[in-house]
Amino acid sequence: MKKLVLTEEETMLADMARGFLDGAAPVSKFREMRDAGQTFDRALWKEMADMGWAGVLVPEDAGGSDMGFAAANVIAQEMGKTLAVSPFLSSAVIAATALKQVSDVRARDALAKIASGDLTYALAADEGIKFDPEGTEMEARADGNGFRLNGKKQFVVDGAFADRLLVLASTENGLTLFDIPSDRAGLERKASNMIDARDAARITFDDVEATGDDVLGAVDCAMDVLKPALQAGQAALAAEMSGLSAGAFGMTVEYLKERKQFGVEIGRFQALQHRAAHLWCEIEVTASAVLNAGRMLDNDPQNAELAVSLAKARATDTAKLAVIEGVQMHGGIGMTDAFDMGFYMKRARVGAEWLGDYSYHAEKVAAARGF
Repeated sequence: MKKLVLTEEETMLADMARGFLDGAAPVSKFREMRDAGQTFDRALWKEMADMGWAGVLVPEDAGGSDMGFAAANVIAQEMGKTLAVSPFLSSAVIAATALKQVSDVRARDALAKIASGDLTYALAADEGIKFDPEGTEMEARADGNGFRLNGKKQFVVDGAFADRLLVLASTENGLTLFDIPSDRAGLERKASNMIDARDAARITFDDVEATGDDVLGAVDCAMDVLKPALQAGQAALAAEMSGLSAGAFGMTVEYLKERKQFGVEIGRFQALQHRAAHLWCEIEVTASAVLNAGRMLDNDPQNAELAVSLAKARATDTAKLAVIEGVQMHGGIGMTDAFDMGFYMKRARVGAEWLGDYSYHAEKVAAARGF
């Protein structure tokens, strides 16, 4: 299989992103945020917005750069290398893609605010222990010209600080997606720090009012709007995990060059060289799968599901391998706070579950291939 490579413009974007993140959001900043119990740095997000990242998928006439999904994946990949914490996936990718499916003034205004960094979103879709949007049971009961929302959502990533929520609920003849402010009456948020030091809120809806204007798209047709947004988020998350794998690998290689045993660097041991070479190959193949997913979303979105699920499944598997090998080659001490490897492992574990785990996407790939 021919390896896909970045275009000249994408390479420049990656270099620019890496230069910014190395200075503004290194792994040491992640450590500081974790120690402080901080899950969102609004000043950092504003800097990212000023660089155009928040508007990478927002149309130009709404203040964005509209660079496309492959470009969004390039940014996400660089974020993964330094474990940069931001609402990039929730707001700039998932919410922006959903809002772009709707052509009205409200959606356009929201897109403009996302691009400027003044508005953040979170997706409230999960209800059970696994990702299953089609199995949503939270009720949106018709009430006059609007609805009443009752139920619970969990694992709402960035939900503790998001300004607005995309809420998936069951209506009379299908599923409907609502765009509502996070401070609406009857809505209660409970923040919960995950093992990767980011937040995943549990949200309770107690007779929350939603008007017809709060419906994003058409009633009973949520997936027309949400499916493209989920695929965009899954591809960008795969890109982040691909970057995470590369970051963990780089840290491991540096340790192999420095750590000595029996008077020589352990990187000279053939067994470790073979393991490092195998991991490098896996990372390169995964990077190609991620790049292909971005290309498909840009050029043939109606047929992108296979490419996206393949990228997410591979990225999940590769990230798991990268952090396990990293910890083992650090002699087990990679799990301690003396090294940053443990942070990569924890982020890899959360990323593996969000927006569908390995099994979820492997089944999608198998179905698409007729197995």
